[in-house]
Amino acid sequence: MAHLIQFTSTRFDVSKEKPNDVNPIAGQSVLSWLRDELVKMHFTVTEPATEDWGWYIDVVGPSASYLVGASADAEDTNPAVEWILQVHRSRSLKDKLLGRNKMTADDPLFALIEKLVRADTRSEQIEVTLGD
Repeated sequence: MAHLIQFTSTRFDVSKEKPNDVNPIAGQSVLSWLRDELVKMHFTVTEPATEDWGWYIDVVGPSASYLVGASADAEDTNPAVEWILQVHRSRSLKDKLLGRNKMTADDPLFALIEKLVRADTRSEQIEVTLGD
């Protein structure tokens, strides 16, 4: 299961996002911001792409690869949008079968993303859920 960060923010303008061609779910704006921040820290990060549950980026760091997803229901007229970021650590089939290379509570990429969200003055109601 993924590690999750839920928060509300007025920072991201979902009205300027490219439409999600699979489902009308926002996520591009928060991932574009996150991508820029991670690239500054020497991660390799893809451009945001659509998925049926929202948007995602692939992130490669010094010791692991990840899928980072984002979604929000932005149909509400409230300027503070509730976001969900999910972080999945990539694992080979062998790792999964042998129970190796799992996401841990102190995963470095997840900790960095949480730190970035908490440092943003427009992020509020931040909740973290650690997956199995």
